[in-house]
Amino acid sequence: MCGILGAVDWSLDDAALDLLQHRGPDDAGWVGLSVGAHRVMLGHRRLAIVDLSDAAKQPMQTAGGHSWISYNGEVYNHLDLRATLAGVTFHGHSDTETILHYLAHNGISSVSAFNGIFAVAYIDTAKGKLFLVRDPFGIKPLYYHHTPRGLIFSSEIKPILNVVKETVDRKSLAETLRLRYCPAPDTMFANIKKVRPGHIVEFDLMHRQLRVRESAFSKLPDGHAADIPFCAAREEYGRLFDKAVERQLMSDVEVGVFLSGGVDSALVAAHAQKHAPYRMKAFTVGYRNPDDTDETADAKATADYLGLEYHEVRIGFPDLLDTLDGCVGIVEEPLATTSIIPMLYLAKLASQHVKVALSGQGADESLGGYGRYQVELYRRFVPPVIATALLAVSARLGIKNDQILRGLEALRHSGEVDRFLSVYSVFTPAEIQALTGEQEQRAERRLINAMALFGSTTSAQSVSKMMSLDLRMNLADDLLLYTDKITMYHSLECRVPMLDLDFVKFVESLPVRYRVRIGRGKIIHKALASDVLTKRIARRRKRGFESPTRRWFRDPRVLRDILLDGSSRFAAYFDLRAVNRVIAAHQRGFNRERQLFLLLSIHSWLKRYG
Repeated sequence: MCGILGAVDWSLDDAALDLLQHRGPDDAGWVGLSVGAHRVMLGHRRLAIVDLSDAAKQPMQTAGGHSWISYNGEVYNHLDLRATLAGVTFHGHSDTETILHYLAHNGISSVSAFNGIFAVAYIDTAKGKLFLVRDPFGIKPLYYHHTPRGLIFSSEIKPILNVVKETVDRKSLAETLRLRYCPAPDTMFANIKKVRPGHIVEFDLMHRQLRVRESAFSKLPDGHAADIPFCAAREEYGRLFDKAVERQLMSDVEVGVFLSGGVDSALVAAHAQKHAPYRMKAFTVGYRNPDDTDETADAKATADYLGLEYHEVRIGFPDLLDTLDGCVGIVEEPLATTSIIPMLYLAKLASQHVKVALSGQGADESLGGYGRYQVELYRRFVPPVIATALLAVSARLGIKNDQILRGLEALRHSGEVDRFLSVYSVFTPAEIQALTGEQEQRAERRLINAMALFGSTTSAQSVSKMMSLDLRMNLADDLLLYTDKITMYHSLECRVPMLDLDFVKFVESLPVRYRVRIGRGKIIHKALASDVLTKRIARRRKRGFESPTRRWFRDPRVLRDILLDGSSRFAAYFDLRAVNRVIAAHQRGFNRERQLFLLLSIHSWLKRYG
């Protein structure tokens, strides 16, 4: 797990590479190459986890220097891949050395065989090609700035901004207000892009003008459900889950686990402790003056049951206000997800004890754990005309329950894209127009393209399409993005067993009824939990990795002091009267915590970058 930095026809130095030191405090390296008509720089900051020797030092080259790599991540099946490389002399046991030779022997398209988390910069000097690659679920980010002047690429945005001056993309701002994040390939900057999950961006270095081509390599579900009895499916589910967790214990340093009070992290921890040759450490974040978002008591009970060494940290509203600016600076992109703040404290705690932590992220998207999937299932019983009528009745009755109102609003639409957008939206197009004066025009096209690209249009059921979309789009540039940035800021690698490729492939082949039904989600997952954990742990209600911002935001004074400051950079982009209406709605009992947190995040982001 490391940091990548490189350029074509731009000059970079150690100061630029040191901006990624937190991603790789153990070592650093540069190489300068002449490839085709261009001068290429390839840099690396190393966090040593697999093969701690100099044999794993990067940038790494094959014998003769025909292939070079700077790589961030872990490929867990690298020993299986290594076994296919007859005649190659290896100097160490790192996965970096394996995948470098694998790509050199099999070509860039063979990256589809990698089961892991990775962002790769790979150079084929013989063919004069530079390739940027991001793993199928976008667990590892990779940014680039490409103009006629040249190319700069990096694991983070900061080194790029150290070299070029960028402007805010107002259309990306509007899209972020709609979707709660800015999906790849766009960012909030006009000329900085993200490599899309499961994609290769190829630069042809043989011509004076850099030629660029993008292609997908990720293997996608075919939409056909397997014909398998539930008992057999549960057995295979358990086997593949156990294999995924065992695979991701690959490390020459100790591995810990992020532990909430829920089932997902408890299952990961149980299987990890079974295979780990040491007592694992578990890390949890809670809240001072706890409410129902606090999970420390349940997490402690799980840790005690599994025999884990338990550590926790607690935070309050002042911590959110004190750290929001810094946290947004770390993530580099504003988000509506309130859990970025507790993640900051959780990662800091874990980094004091381990260099690697396992997470339970990814279960809800593939197994139907979110309420929006229930909305899709109810669509069969609530036609749009009825939903529209119920929405009107709700307004007259003064109903303020956010889940009910959002669900009815979604059911009002007969088209899948409109319904999905309604569920995903933080602000409506009308609200975005009032807030910024911009018409939000990208989100609908983004969903249409993503559904076609990810193959989800082949799925027989709309709920399957939504889960497939969430796995490959929403997850990548929201939850996984902030998790990577925040953990790596603390020189901590986060691994995600629920996104193991073999495991996800099996899950997506299952009949939908094994994953989600009306009133039930993660069905087969909870069946496994019942076999592995106590009934009390297995039956705990879902709470998610949340913070008590709904309660914290009830006092409008602090929010107004921050968001309604007419001298701020935020005021140059937002109509403060429309912002005040959002604050006022929250005071009246409508839950606007996501909207308010997103506005706070954008305020912090514009203060730093705008």
